[in-house]
Amino acid sequence: MRIVARPDFDGIVCAVLIYEVEEINSPTLWIEPGQVQKGDADIRPGDIMANLPYDKRCSMWFDHHISNDLHHDVAGSFKVAPSAAGVVYEYYKSKKLLGRNYDELIRETDIIDSADLTEDQVLYPEKYPYILLSMTIKNRDESDPPYWDRLVSLLRKKNIFEVMNDNEVKKRSVMVVEENNAFVDILKRNTIIRGHISVCDFRSMEKAPSGNRFLTYCLFPETSVSVRIRYDDKNRDSVILSIGHSIFNKSCRVNIGKLLSKYGGGGHAGAGGCTLEADRADDIIEDIIQILKENIGNTGDNGLR
Repeated sequence: MRIVARPDFDGIVCAVLIYEVEEINSPTLWIEPGQVQKGDADIRPGDIMANLPYDKRCSMWFDHHISNDLHHDVAGSFKVAPSAAGVVYEYYKSKKLLGRNYDELIRETDIIDSADLTEDQVLYPEKYPYILLSMTIKNRDESDPPYWDRLVSLLRKKNIFEVMNDNEVKKRSVMVVEENNAFVDILKRNTIIRGHISVCDFRSMEKAPSGNRFLTYCLFPETSVSVRIRYDDKNRDSVILSIGHSIFNKSCRVNIGKLLSKYGGGGHAGAGGCTLEADRADDIIEDIIQILKENIGNTGDNGLR
């Protein structure tokens, strides 16, 4: 039996919970949603998928993204909720299968994955251990998967202060703070404002910078939705598009997950992403920006809420 999860804080906490209950006998397979959507993921019978789109080959599935709703039951649990980890926790807790109380971890995961953050938490994540820890989780090079596995092990055994005192966590936390400080100037140089939309395009850079994705909403408070564009780190024939509602200016009515599902992506009502072919990306991005400009909230075929 194997866990298949997305390598973000929510996915890592999902793995923590599943390890506590199930007889896991294979290393975790960490994959991105696009790999499932494209059919590129090696999903097998016995796999427990979490925080990812459904694949019929798996044996259990847990998720919370509105764009992934199957509208029918499968083994596991689906619910539109602040985090997939919360869905997993509720499922196993109702069956009285968990030996530890994870209420605090789930509460913090809900806050982080739903971006229910204050301006202070965005500007100074170093003051908030769970938020800072979540920002150390990246998917940029070969050093990252062992780190995800390390966090799963740490969070199963230690409290947050012990986790933050781990040497590898401390090293990455320092890097995050430095990156966030530099990211402010990078955002200012690479962002244009189109009405109520901030558009940040990193494709002119050799490698897209890493930094706090919520800083945009502090730097450009007049905007209600952000569009971030970059090349795939491993394949410049692909463009990664990420869109999110401002967590402070909450006037965007477009359902981002439903909108991006039209382009092979998905996500939540308030945030999502998709991968585009580089030679078609500009036209699609412009179409999406026009939809965002209209800011119409309905349930029609245009993918809006």
